[in-house]
Amino acid sequence: MALQTWWLFVITVFFVSGTPGPNMLHVMARSVELGLAASVAAMAGCLIAVLTLLSASALGLTALLLAVPGAFAVLRYAGAAYLMYLGYRAWTSREMPIAPDGGMGHARIAPGRVFRGGFAVGISNPKALLFAAAFLPQFIDPAFPKLPQFAVMVVTFTVIETAWYFVYALGGHSMAAFLRRPAPRRAFNRFTGGLFVAFGLAMAGSRL
Repeated sequence: MALQTWWLFVITVFFVSGTPGPNMLHVMARSVELGLAASVAAMAGCLIAVLTLLSASALGLTALLLAVPGAFAVLRYAGAAYLMYLGYRAWTSREMPIAPDGGMGHARIAPGRVFRGGFAVGISNPKALLFAAAFLPQFIDPAFPKLPQFAVMVVTFTVIETAWYFVYALGGHSMAAFLRRPAPRRAFNRFTGGLFVAFGLAMAGSRL
Protein backbone atom coordinates (compact mmCIF):
# COMPACT_ATOMS: atom_id res chain seq x y z
CA MET A 1 0.00 0.00 0.00
CA ALA A 2 1.41 3.35 -1.05
CA LEU A 3 1.81 5.99 1.64
CA GLN A 4 -0.57 8.41 -0.09
CA THR A 5 -3.20 5.66 -0.32
CA TRP A 6 -2.82 4.97 3.39
CA TRP A 7 -3.23 8.66 4.23
CA LEU A 8 -6.40 8.78 2.12
CA PHE A 9 -7.66 5.75 4.04
CA VAL A 10 -6.83 7.45 7.37
CA ILE A 11 -8.71 10.62 6.45
CA THR A 12 -11.73 8.71 5.17
CA VAL A 13 -11.96 6.44 8.23
CA PHE A 14 -11.49 9.42 10.54
CA PHE A 15 -14.63 11.11 9.22
CA VAL A 16 -16.65 7.93 8.76
CA SER A 17 -15.90 6.69 12.29
CA GLY A 18 -16.54 10.08 13.84
CA THR A 19 -20.02 10.33 12.37
CA PRO A 20 -22.61 9.64 15.11
CA GLY A 21 -24.06 6.15 14.81
CA PRO A 22 -25.32 3.31 17.01
CA ASN A 23 -21.85 2.38 18.30
CA MET A 24 -20.83 5.90 19.27
CA LEU A 25 -24.23 6.63 20.78
CA HIS A 26 -24.09 3.42 22.83
CA VAL A 27 -20.61 4.21 24.15
CA MET A 28 -21.66 7.74 25.12
CA ALA A 29 -24.80 6.49 26.85
CA ARG A 30 -22.86 3.83 28.75
CA SER A 31 -20.37 6.46 29.89
CA VAL A 32 -23.24 8.57 31.22
CA GLU A 33 -24.90 5.59 32.87
CA LEU A 34 -21.91 3.67 34.24
CA GLY A 35 -19.01 6.09 34.31
CA LEU A 36 -16.01 6.51 32.05
CA ALA A 37 -13.98 3.53 33.30
CA ALA A 38 -16.89 1.08 33.07
CA SER A 39 -17.70 2.22 29.53
CA VAL A 40 -14.40 0.74 28.30
CA ALA A 41 -16.05 -2.69 28.25
CA ALA A 42 -18.76 -1.29 25.95
CA MET A 43 -16.07 0.16 23.69
CA ALA A 44 -14.35 -3.23 23.53
CA GLY A 45 -17.61 -4.96 22.64
CA CYS A 46 -18.41 -2.52 19.84
CA LEU A 47 -14.87 -2.68 18.47
CA ILE A 48 -14.68 -6.49 18.47
CA ALA A 49 -18.03 -6.61 16.69
CA VAL A 50 -16.87 -4.25 13.94
CA LEU A 51 -13.58 -6.12 13.53
CA THR A 52 -15.56 -9.35 13.27
CA LEU A 53 -17.62 -7.88 10.44
CA LEU A 54 -14.51 -6.58 8.68
CA SER A 55 -12.87 -9.99 8.95
CA ALA A 56 -16.01 -11.71 7.69
CA SER A 57 -16.00 -9.44 4.68
CA ALA A 58 -12.33 -10.14 4.01
CA LEU A 59 -13.02 -13.88 4.15
CA GLY A 60 -15.73 -13.56 1.54
CA LEU A 61 -18.73 -14.10 3.79
CA THR A 62 -20.41 -10.99 2.39
CA ALA A 63 -20.51 -12.52 -1.07
CA LEU A 64 -21.85 -15.75 0.41
CA LEU A 65 -24.67 -13.95 2.20
CA LEU A 66 -25.52 -11.98 -0.93
CA ALA A 67 -25.82 -15.26 -2.80
CA VAL A 68 -28.40 -16.61 -0.33
CA PRO A 69 -31.85 -15.17 -1.12
CA GLY A 70 -33.28 -13.24 1.82
CA ALA A 71 -30.23 -13.66 4.08
CA PHE A 72 -29.44 -9.96 4.27
CA ALA A 73 -33.11 -9.10 4.67
CA VAL A 74 -33.28 -11.31 7.76
CA LEU A 75 -30.11 -9.74 9.20
CA ARG A 76 -31.38 -6.25 8.40
CA TYR A 77 -34.71 -6.70 10.13
CA ALA A 78 -33.13 -8.44 13.11
CA GLY A 79 -30.63 -5.62 13.53
CA ALA A 80 -33.33 -2.99 13.10
CA ALA A 81 -35.53 -4.70 15.69
CA TYR A 82 -32.69 -4.78 18.20
CA LEU A 83 -31.85 -1.11 17.74
CA MET A 84 -35.50 -0.16 18.17
CA TYR A 85 -35.64 -2.32 21.30
CA LEU A 86 -32.67 -0.38 22.68
CA GLY A 87 -34.50 2.83 21.84
CA TYR A 88 -37.60 1.67 23.70
CA ARG A 89 -35.52 0.74 26.75
CA ALA A 90 -33.78 4.12 26.77
CA TRP A 91 -37.03 6.03 26.27
CA THR A 92 -38.83 4.24 29.10
CA SER A 93 -35.92 3.94 31.55
CA ARG A 94 -36.29 5.59 34.92
CA GLU A 95 -34.09 8.45 36.02
CA MET A 96 -31.17 7.00 37.99
CA PRO A 97 -29.12 8.72 40.70
CA ILE A 98 -25.50 9.53 40.02
CA ALA A 99 -23.20 6.78 41.28
CA PRO A 100 -19.97 7.62 43.18
CA ASP A 101 -17.82 7.04 40.09
CA GLY A 102 -19.84 9.46 38.00
CA GLY A 103 -22.24 6.92 36.50
CA MET A 104 -26.00 7.07 36.76
CA GLY A 105 -26.71 4.20 39.13
CA HIS A 106 -25.92 0.92 37.37
CA ALA A 107 -22.21 1.04 38.17
CA ARG A 108 -22.16 -2.55 39.44
CA ILE A 109 -23.14 -4.15 36.15
CA ALA A 110 -20.61 -6.86 35.36
CA PRO A 111 -18.05 -5.88 32.69
CA GLY A 112 -18.95 -9.02 30.74
CA ARG A 113 -22.53 -7.91 30.46
CA VAL A 114 -21.47 -4.42 29.36
CA PHE A 115 -19.15 -6.00 26.77
CA ARG A 116 -21.93 -8.22 25.42
CA GLY A 117 -24.22 -5.21 25.13
CA GLY A 118 -21.62 -3.32 23.11
CA PHE A 119 -20.97 -6.36 20.92
CA ALA A 120 -24.70 -6.78 20.26
CA VAL A 121 -25.01 -3.15 19.16
CA GLY A 122 -21.95 -3.39 16.92
CA ILE A 123 -22.88 -6.69 15.31
CA SER A 124 -26.54 -5.77 14.78
CA ASN A 125 -25.86 -3.65 11.71
CA PRO A 126 -25.44 -5.94 8.68
CA LYS A 127 -24.72 -2.91 6.50
CA ALA A 128 -21.24 -2.88 8.06
CA LEU A 129 -20.53 -6.04 6.07
CA LEU A 130 -21.40 -4.29 2.85
CA PHE A 131 -19.48 -1.21 3.96
CA ALA A 132 -16.40 -3.36 4.44
CA ALA A 133 -16.95 -5.16 1.15
CA ALA A 134 -17.34 -1.94 -0.85
CA PHE A 135 -14.96 0.32 1.07
CA LEU A 136 -11.84 -1.68 1.89
CA PRO A 137 -11.17 -3.09 -1.61
CA GLN A 138 -10.83 0.44 -2.97
CA PHE A 139 -7.60 0.82 -0.98
CA ILE A 140 -6.10 -2.56 -1.87
CA ASP A 141 -3.24 -2.38 -4.35
CA PRO A 142 -3.43 -5.54 -6.50
CA ALA A 143 0.31 -5.30 -7.17
CA PHE A 144 1.07 -6.24 -3.55
CA PRO A 145 -0.07 -9.09 -1.25
CA LYS A 146 -3.56 -8.45 0.06
CA LEU A 147 -3.20 -9.83 3.58
CA PRO A 148 -0.50 -7.36 4.79
CA GLN A 149 -2.49 -4.46 3.34
CA PHE A 150 -5.65 -5.66 5.05
CA ALA A 151 -3.73 -5.97 8.33
CA VAL A 152 -2.47 -2.39 8.03
CA MET A 153 -5.98 -1.12 7.37
CA VAL A 154 -7.46 -3.06 10.29
CA VAL A 155 -4.82 -1.72 12.69
CA THR A 156 -5.36 1.81 11.38
CA PHE A 157 -9.12 1.47 11.67
CA THR A 158 -8.82 0.11 15.22
CA VAL A 159 -6.73 3.06 16.39
CA ILE A 160 -9.05 5.66 14.84
CA GLU A 161 -12.27 3.94 15.94
CA THR A 162 -10.99 3.54 19.51
CA ALA A 163 -9.95 7.19 19.66
CA TRP A 164 -13.46 8.25 18.64
CA TYR A 165 -14.96 5.92 21.27
CA PHE A 166 -13.01 7.78 23.94
CA VAL A 167 -14.07 11.14 22.52
CA TYR A 168 -17.73 10.15 22.79
CA ALA A 169 -17.22 8.51 26.19
CA LEU A 170 -15.55 11.65 27.53
CA GLY A 171 -18.42 13.69 26.16
CA GLY A 172 -20.89 11.47 27.99
CA HIS A 173 -18.84 11.60 31.17
CA SER A 174 -18.76 15.40 31.07
CA MET A 175 -22.56 15.47 30.82
CA ALA A 176 -23.12 13.17 33.82
CA ALA A 177 -23.05 16.00 36.36
CA PHE A 178 -25.62 17.98 34.37
CA LEU A 179 -27.82 14.88 34.19
CA ARG A 180 -28.06 14.59 37.96
CA ARG A 181 -31.43 16.33 37.74
CA PRO A 182 -34.44 14.20 36.69
CA ALA A 183 -35.64 16.50 33.89
CA PRO A 184 -32.34 16.61 31.91
CA ARG A 185 -31.88 12.87 32.50
CA ARG A 186 -35.36 12.17 31.15
CA ALA A 187 -34.65 14.35 28.12
CA PHE A 188 -31.33 12.55 27.53
CA ASN A 189 -33.02 9.13 27.75
CA ARG A 190 -35.66 10.15 25.26
CA PHE A 191 -33.14 11.77 22.94
CA THR A 192 -30.92 8.68 22.82
CA GLY A 193 -33.96 6.41 22.65
CA GLY A 194 -35.33 8.37 19.74
CA LEU A 195 -32.01 8.16 17.90
CA PHE A 196 -31.81 4.39 18.35
CA VAL A 197 -35.36 4.03 17.03
CA ALA A 198 -34.45 6.28 14.08
CA PHE A 199 -31.38 4.15 13.33
CA GLY A 200 -33.54 1.03 13.48
CA LEU A 201 -36.22 2.45 11.18
CA ALA A 202 -33.59 3.65 8.73
CA MET A 203 -32.03 0.19 8.67
CA ALA A 204 -35.41 -1.52 8.22
CA GLY A 205 -36.27 0.78 5.33
CA SER A 206 -32.93 0.57 3.59
CA ARG A 207 -32.09 -1.74 0.73
CA LEU A 208 -28.82 -3.61 1.13
